[in-house]
Amino acid sequence: MELLPRLDPEETKRLDRAHVFHSWSAQDLIDPPVVVSARGSRFTDDSGREYLDFASQLVNVNLGHQHPELVEAIAEAAGRMATMAPGFAVETRSQAAAMIADKAPGDLDSVFFTNGGADANEHAIRMARLHTGRHKVLAAYRSYHGGTAAAMALTGEPRRWGSEPIVSGVVHHFGPYPYRSPFHSESEAQECARALAHLREVIAVEGPQHVAAIVLETIVGTNGVLVPPDGYLAGVREICDEHGIVMIADEVMAGFGRAGEWFAVDRWGVTPDLITFAKGVNSGYVPLGGVIVSAAIRETFGQRPYPGGLTYQGHPLACASAVASMRIFERDDIIGRARALGDDVIGPGLREIAERHPSVGDVRGIGAMWAVELVRDRETREPLVPFNAAGAQAAPMAEVAAACKKSGLWPMVAGNRVHVVPPLTTSPDEVREGLAILDQALAVADAYTA
Repeated sequence: MELLPRLDPEETKRLDRAHVFHSWSAQDLIDPPVVVSARGSRFTDDSGREYLDFASQLVNVNLGHQHPELVEAIAEAAGRMATMAPGFAVETRSQAAAMIADKAPGDLDSVFFTNGGADANEHAIRMARLHTGRHKVLAAYRSYHGGTAAAMALTGEPRRWGSEPIVSGVVHHFGPYPYRSPFHSESEAQECARALAHLREVIAVEGPQHVAAIVLETIVGTNGVLVPPDGYLAGVREICDEHGIVMIADEVMAGFGRAGEWFAVDRWGVTPDLITFAKGVNSGYVPLGGVIVSAAIRETFGQRPYPGGLTYQGHPLACASAVASMRIFERDDIIGRARALGDDVIGPGLREIAERHPSVGDVRGIGAMWAVELVRDRETREPLVPFNAAGAQAAPMAEVAAACKKSGLWPMVAGNRVHVVPPLTTSPDEVREGLAILDQALAVADAYTA
């Protein structure tokens, strides 16, 4: 008996349409492409068309598709021990936790494993509330923290709306966004100062004695690749220290090399109390996430049980893939490669593209995490499509994406932006190939400019 039968693409499509319920989608209005193979920075659909993956799928395939050593490590681990409950000490789990703690800043030395980023954020705010004895949690607008209840409550963008009302106690505030400043700032320094003043005011009116945590994406991901101005994270750290508030850095997207550092907070020399991670820790080969915990919060649960857990937390195969992934990162200097891609290839390439296209309003990013913000008018900064556009209103961005795909580039499109987030193992020549396709596709956006 063949335990894992192969399906032809037609049967794959038929069964998908009959039985798979897709996320974030109207089920009858989608037509998912059938992917038949993937390798490195490319994947191939059932028609034989090959795409250069400039989205890293969901900004998680940091080591690229089908990395042979990573696949081999998972297979080897499955041969040793396929699964074991989280209450036991297991070789790969211990190794992964020690290696992650070694990469983390300051005294963040313990790892609570989860199955992904959403439940990592769930447990982080639970830890913060129990540690402080407080209830309220501050999170930013223009943020995404995951699709589970508390993580969705933290989320500050339209994907939250359909789930409301959700978890109580979450208060949203505005973070810095120099290109579209909610504070009418004229410089990054002014944006930083005003964003911190706004945060202080929100805390004051909510009562600092009631605030357990401030949760922020170190670099805002899907909502714009918003790199914080210098001094902002340090300012948040200072506010947290002043009021006994737990600082939680959501590094689910920005961590493990994406920003050209092990953790994006390292770029600014700031140590939060908790770091949440997932995605790039093992390139999504096996579901894995977690919370890296400071000594003080770990001590809270030294003699007092932590009231939470997951059946598959610290899964041996997932942890094995994390160990192998981090060893590949170290041996091949993936962090340095990501930094060089941003400094030497992506950043300069996108800035050149911006000079040629009136539809490009702003280019921003670091490492292998960039966004191209498209506008109808550079002077007024009117977005190419409105906020939360759908249907006909979203057509211009859909046309840009279609032009990319037609030429063999799979883009990440979010709002009025194209995000450039290839695997960290993508070669400079492959990145230039993708940027050349994007360059051509932006002619579609230019047609909508004033």
